Amino acid sequence: MHEAKSTLSQLVRDVRKGTEAEIVIAVAGEPAAKIVPLGRPAPRSLGPDRGLISIADDFDAVNPEITALFEGA
Repeated sequence: MHEAKSTLSQLVRDVRKGTEAEIVIAVAGEPAAKIVPLGRPAPRSLGPDRGLISIADDFDAVNPEITALFEGA
């Protein structure tokens, strides 16, 4: 554990570069943690909801009741 704490940056660099596939950290000789590289996030798919959402033509029209509330009437 002490060695891992003092060389953590280097251990992470080694895993990130692929020098090491994974690094197991042991406490009192028992495996306790593993450092592994994160996988790349899956590419985002654009437009999967296309056609499922609609906006009314007058969605931004002035509503007299709301205007009155803002103007203190």
